[in-house]
Amino acid sequence: MQDVLRELWLPLAMAVSFGAFTGSLFRLSRRPGSERPLMFPVLGLLGGLTAFMIHRVLVWTVGAPDWLLPVLVVLQVWLWLGPLGPKMPQRRSQKEP
Repeated sequence: MQDVLRELWLPLAMAVSFGAFTGSLFRLSRRPGSERPLMFPVLGLLGGLTAFMIHRVLVWTVGAPDWLLPVLVVLQVWLWLGPLGPKMPQRRSQKEP
């Protein structure tokens, strides 16, 4: 039981929480005036989960190192919230006459 916890659940929890944290940081640095602030940590959480799955496949196939997991998490969150992320309409500033 300890082996399963150490091999699977602990890295999964760490990757998901690091993804949510990275998503929150992305929100603070890129779009501070967004109407949907919860979207950033949720997409970060899903990006962390996806990066964990990719890392597991790479570990089983080619023996990827452990330090690759945080790099994959940051790259996944950046992709999901950056170029491949949701398109949000930009607010236009209203000028008073």
